[in-house]
Amino acid sequence: MVQGIIIPADNTAPLKTATLDSLQDFQRAVGGWIEAVDIPDLGVTMYVNDEGLIRDLPFNRRATFLWRFHVPQARDARLVGDVAVVGVADGEGENTELPMDLRRRLIEPGVYRVRTRQRGGSRWQEEPVDRDDYVETVIWAALLQEMSPALEVRVERVEDSAGGSNRP
Repeated sequence: MVQGIIIPADNTAPLKTATLDSLQDFQRAVGGWIEAVDIPDLGVTMYVNDEGLIRDLPFNRRATFLWRFHVPQARDARLVGDVAVVGVADGEGENTELPMDLRRRLIEPGVYRVRTRQRGGSRWQEEPVDRDDYVETVIWAALLQEMSPALEVRVERVEDSAGGSNRP
């Protein structure tokens, strides 16, 4: 039994936690046969519908850009349909729990900021707007990466402090 998160393709639907006990649970979550997409930096595997592109499932903007940001070589790829996210497989090939830090970033409210610098530079610059959604912040960061390959881009959580946020 693994606790994971479902990222719906419908951008207006919230991310939700799910208990994924069996292959059938994963298949139910994505609406068909599954294919694994790893994000090693985050220690997670995203499961997508293996026939999603053929079946013309809707584009999953949030899952796609989460993948693209952490796996830049996936820049031209796109994920479709609902996506189930869990921890990477252990040595026996069994799925593991989603890392707690990522689980919090995905599900709990917080304020996030994008910082950039010229590749190899020493000074990080803050983007002018903070966002109150981790995935939306990652989407912006991934777009910056794709538009400006000379930039290093990172996402940081903004610590709560009185008047410390510049959210829109």
